[in-house]
Amino acid sequence: MNDQVKAALETISTLQITADTAGLDAASKKVLSHKEVLAIILKDSVEEYADYSVEEIMEFIEQDSITRKEVSPGRTNTTVKGDNAEFIELNEKTSYFDVCFTAKNPKISKGKISVNLHIDIEPQCDYTPGYPIEKRGVYYLSRSMSSQLSLVTEKTDYNLLEKCYSIWICRDNIPKEEKMSISFYKMVNYRNIGQCNTREEDYDLLHLVIIRLGEEEYREKEDEKSLFEFLAALFYPHKKDFRKTVSKYIDVESELSLAEEVKTMDGLGMSILAEGIERGIEQGIEQGICAMILDNLEEGTSEDRICEKLCRRFELTKEQAEAYIGEYGKITK
Repeated sequence: MNDQVKAALETISTLQITADTAGLDAASKKVLSHKEVLAIILKDSVEEYADYSVEEIMEFIEQDSITRKEVSPGRTNTTVKGDNAEFIELNEKTSYFDVCFTAKNPKISKGKISVNLHIDIEPQCDYTPGYPIEKRGVYYLSRSMSSQLSLVTEKTDYNLLEKCYSIWICRDNIPKEEKMSISFYKMVNYRNIGQCNTREEDYDLLHLVIIRLGEEEYREKEDEKSLFEFLAALFYPHKKDFRKTVSKYIDVESELSLAEEVKTMDGLGMSILAEGIERGIEQGIEQGICAMILDNLEEGTSEDRICEKLCRRFELTKEQAEAYIGEYGKITK
């Protein structure tokens, strides 16, 4: 792992929310949409980025491409400006990539010609949901590949297809011997008969990465940084050392210090900056409250129980919590 990277204020506010979540709910998954977090994961899971720093990888990620797309058969994965194009089959369940985006492939991009990687990150609570995660990962890869082409005709140019990665981060129900492990899968040319000149770049288009956690902490060596340690902090929050651990990878402290320093400085410009910082954090907290309410309502949690959680985790009064439930609860109705 490389040195810590600077974090945007929006990222810091999301990390603050993540610290108070149960892990792998809507609020904590939101942290995976930030380039700082994605780059740390990609550094150790995408072979094209092994020789680049985390900051360089951040530059490769196309910010505007980070989204959540459908992955079901019979539907398109095409995002149309203004609305999502959607073809619905009768009685079909809608499935989504949790976080998908495109990022520059520095190995084969040349000059002004940029070739992308298509990547989806899938946080998974249960490693043994009743089917092999590997099979689901391969399915997601096939959908990611097929979604790159629109209508296939005799004139379809398959040269346009770009490499896909599906990275699964599994948290619970990991067999003891497999905890804190990573498996890499890809298509290989394993046999040839006769003289063949196959180019790896023409078939090496599907990469599946399975990351297995299973432990709340990973401290093989205190002075070393590890992807396992970073992911364990994000996926098993509520620990006192959450901020300390994350700060080894992302520079959280300097931005928080800036926010505190700005409050003590004079001048209209400094006042506006301070208000902007506070507003960004407040908006992040609002998003966390909304996500927590929606998650709990979907799981059938009673409004009284949700109210208790909001009061405890966000230091709200009972009246404030009930008002939030009344406001955001309408979304599910």
